[in-house]
Amino acid sequence: MKKTFRFSGTGGQGLITAGIILAEAGLLDGQNAVQSQSYGPEARGGSSKAEVILADEPIHFARVTSPGTLLVMSQEAADKFARDCGPDSLVITDSLFVERVEAKVVRRVDLPITRTATETCGKTLFANIVALGAVAGLTQCVSKEALKKAVLDRVPKGTEAANEKALEAGFSLAANAANR
Repeated sequence: MKKTFRFSGTGGQGLITAGIILAEAGLLDGQNAVQSQSYGPEARGGSSKAEVILADEPIHFARVTSPGTLLVMSQEAADKFARDCGPDSLVITDSLFVERVEAKVVRRVDLPITRTATETCGKTLFANIVALGAVAGLTQCVSKEALKKAVLDRVPKGTEAANEKALEAGFSLAANAANR
């Protein structure tokens, strides 16, 4: 089993951190994991992309060419990366920032990721963790326990409770989307 992910949006949304956390959760679950990242020359406001490959077998090519799951947190990211998706790809969008996905995507889930972060934790800062919960909940790529441990090991001290709430909110978004 091999699963590929691309998280994309703008710098400052925490998507590179989200990619690192997902890869760590995969390792905690005993999977092989590769994570890579790129971002524009501007730290905040420029485009950013994190890619993760999780697999039971050795990973010989550490690049995601056609993501199995694409998370887009900005319209620019949707415009740039949706075209790389295949017919079986799952595209998850933040409904606050993404209105359209131009590529012919069969499976698309629009979620209020940033709005949920604000309502649950009081800040948009937690949107990446909400998104992680949603991605994991929709794809079942890692266990809930491994993801929670990876999140709590990575986040700044003093923010653990808020990040745990954000993660649970993401899992709830996924559960609600699956029941539609």
